[in-house]
Amino acid sequence: MLLTSRPASPEDGEMPMITPRHVWMLLALICTGAVILSFGLTAWLDLNPCYLCIFQRTLFMLLALLAALAVLGQAVARVSGALFVLGCGIGIGAAAYQTWLQLQPPGSVSCLGGQPGPIEGLVEWLGQQMPALFLATGFCEDKELTILGLSLANWALAAFAVCLAAAGWALWRARRAGR
Repeated sequence: MLLTSRPASPEDGEMPMITPRHVWMLLALICTGAVILSFGLTAWLDLNPCYLCIFQRTLFMLLALLAALAVLGQAVARVSGALFVLGCGIGIGAAAYQTWLQLQPPGSVSCLGGQPGPIEGLVEWLGQQMPALFLATGFCEDKELTILGLSLANWALAAFAVCLAAAGWALWRARRAGR
């Protein structure tokens, strides 16, 4: 049984209990890995990240920090975990919107034009502070790279969804154990 009421010993033949703390550690590693992969692919393949790509990258940075904070303790985990869930929801929205843009016929929609919104403003400010890391040079509707038939926006959407599900479980499990 994966979830037990007492710690399992190797002699019991049972798998050790997975705790919310383990999940938060794993989520911190996954989000950090997503950031490193994003920077690495951009540099290695000379990709042109767009505003939504950089915003999602920034969200993964924030999520890595929030997950690391959730490891510290139960009270911190509740607040940082709730913020983590909120960040995942925002990430799902951004990645889903970018996925929708990429599904439209070429030239029919663009993420540029019109008044810049809060995402564009944040990314523009970050790009001015650290251009090597945050300068938006691409278009959100372009699929510069596909891996196994999925664009990077599709992969980000899946990663945000998995993180949301895991964080939801960790919060639920911690609450249940706290009773």
